Amino acid sequence: MQLSAGVAERMKSVGQRSVRDHLIEQHRLFYPQLPFVVLGTVDAAGDVWATVRAGRPGFLAADDPKQLDVALSRDPTDPADAGMNDSAGVALLGIELHTRRRNRLNGSILRDSPQSFSIAVEQSYGNCPKYIQLRAFDFTRDPASPGPDEAVQLERLDGAAADLVRHADTFFVASYIVGEDGRNQVDVSHRGGRPGFVRVDPDGSLTIPDFSGNFFFNTLGNFLANPKAGLVFVDFDTGDILQMTGDTEVVLESPEIAAFQGADRLWRFRPRRIVSRRGSLPLRWRFSGGWSPNALLTGSWDEAAKRLQAQGAVPKTG
Repeated sequence: MQLSAGVAERMKSVGQRSVRDHLIEQHRLFYPQLPFVVLGTVDAAGDVWATVRAGRPGFLAADDPKQLDVALSRDPTDPADAGMNDSAGVALLGIELHTRRRNRLNGSILRDSPQSFSIAVEQSYGNCPKYIQLRAFDFTRDPASPGPDEAVQLERLDGAAADLVRHADTFFVASYIVGEDGRNQVDVSHRGGRPGFVRVDPDGSLTIPDFSGNFFFNTLGNFLANPKAGLVFVDFDTGDILQMTGDTEVVLESPEIAAFQGADRLWRFRPRRIVSRRGSLPLRWRFSGGWSPNALLTGSWDEAAKRLQAQGAVPKTG
């Protein structure tokens, strides 16, 4: 991916400086103040899942720069929980929606209790604030209490689930590769844009623009090596979450790329398993300061379709 973008040589030195095998002091102070975290895991079938888990600030602790302690109990309603066993690969994204700060951590799980686990740090680095919409949060119940509804398996992305995706300005995506030692190396990332930046195609697959970022290409690079992804969408008003796992395709050449303002490339996601968990999160968010300036420079699929129609091009929709 870096070669195709013409940044491979430059990013080699950037990666050596930016990616660490320990938590710097800034990150050790950052994680304990978070009310939620995004996690990426891989289940026994090799499917990758992304999830969002919440806790009172302080549920994350970083007393040791080589380890992050996570006070989250196992949750059998969460499909990502199947990949949270001892020694399993895991990815974590800490993101403050009310400040646009975010940091990432990849490593392996250390677990000796169903009430908590730790992450042995393998890769730790910061991310820029691009494409993050400002949102303030409130708790609506004790985060240790279970959600009101059980998980529901969906056969297809339709109805309320499709509407959530179509109107989303934010989602999270997990990916992974299998290392030379046979261990899963997992990553999880944020994606943001204007509402409508994720298209639900007639066959139920999703088409997503890839905007200019930090050029690490953790996610898309993983897709090229292992075209599997786990997506999670959050309804910030209700606490509902929608999780999907499936297969991806990276699109480097298409008329749709030029038609979608801000897109450098596209990727497509075909869900194989879909899980809806209503009211799962004990948090509610409110828009509190406006759109990301970077997101406002991007387009929507409605605008892209009009450009393609004016040019006489027919968009590919699955």
